[in-house]
Amino acid sequence: MSTRELAKKAKAAALQLPSCSEVQRQKALRAIATALRAGTDELMAENFKDVTAARAANLGSALIDRLALVLKQIEAMARACEEIAAAPAVVGMIVESQTRPDGLIIQKQRIPLGVIGMIFESRPNVVIDGAALAIKSGNAIILKGGKEAQFSNAWLAKLVANTIKSILPDNSVTLIETREEVTELLKLREYIDLMVPRGGEKLIRYVRENATMPVVAHDRGLCHIYIHSDADVNQVESIVLNAKVQRPSACNALETLLVHKDFPVDALKSTLQALLNDKIEIHACPRSQTLVAGLKSATAADYDTEWLDYKMSLKIVDSADEALKHIQLHGTQHTEAVLTKNPQVIEQFLNGIDASCLAINASTRFNDGGELGLGAELGISTSKLHAYGPMGAKEMTTTRFIVRGDGHVRI
Repeated sequence: MSTRELAKKAKAAALQLPSCSEVQRQKALRAIATALRAGTDELMAENFKDVTAARAANLGSALIDRLALVLKQIEAMARACEEIAAAPAVVGMIVESQTRPDGLIIQKQRIPLGVIGMIFESRPNVVIDGAALAIKSGNAIILKGGKEAQFSNAWLAKLVANTIKSILPDNSVTLIETREEVTELLKLREYIDLMVPRGGEKLIRYVRENATMPVVAHDRGLCHIYIHSDADVNQVESIVLNAKVQRPSACNALETLLVHKDFPVDALKSTLQALLNDKIEIHACPRSQTLVAGLKSATAADYDTEWLDYKMSLKIVDSADEALKHIQLHGTQHTEAVLTKNPQVIEQFLNGIDASCLAINASTRFNDGGELGLGAELGISTSKLHAYGPMGAKEMTTTRFIVRGDGHVRI
């Protein structure tokens, strides 16, 4: 089937999906969860092929970490489908209503976008997240994953298609596999309503430069934590370790640590040593290099690096204002955090930081659809139109006006 024909069929599905009931959507999602659990061994076998090929190709540890599936992750994928199914209905939701003095009722109703094209790298769980959220939001979706996960992606896409075929319209969820298909897809504005690239800078740039339809980019996350002078010394170490060590390859992981010069030096030394003990390579500014043994010298380029690895940057700053300016210069509008008890500093960061999520005395790792109550996420949008931050089912819709009258005419 040609890419044009596939897109045309997805559009036909998208026209039918709003008429499907919420019960059908819930049934489809719960069926996917059941099928995932039943097919765990098969999925692990397919994923093993991808991981083996990635290792043979000497791909980086961060990419392999994003690629590999373990039992816990497969169960999390199944649970996400169930949580999305149990969430309040999105399609048809009335979000505003007012009645004019003449009795005319004006409402705003949430409706699907139509057909969403999603291009992503490495993570095979995105097939399930994207499919589940599209089902909940009444959209058709065309998925294109990275070649590194070709076996896992193909198996997951087939599982979804086979599971929902008797519940939802055909071609509600489809998968394409080649770069040539992507190039063609980006031209099909008459069928594709939104393109969502999720991955590295090169992928984002290619889609933005070639797409003929609107694009919501899910770009890189160069995430900072600023430790103010009054930050709670009993919280700092655990927050920083969680942000960096829990999963360094995640887009919401800590990449640069900024520390006020008056923050207690013993607490800072303890935090840095704990990072080193967890095999984190720290690229430090001259003012911080003598704090503990084993720190490397930071270059100017390090502060513009999204490491996605067991590496990070460190800089001592003179003030909250200096930290703010550093983030404004080097941040990527993804996730930032400030650790302080000072309400004025918090307000300064709330007003001065342009990011999809600002964590206050908490880890950057909370900028995630599941953690923020969305069940899952299509990705974390670093665009502002029409969504900013994790995109759940609600963010995959738009609104229209409904005017309810009783013979009303405009005078």
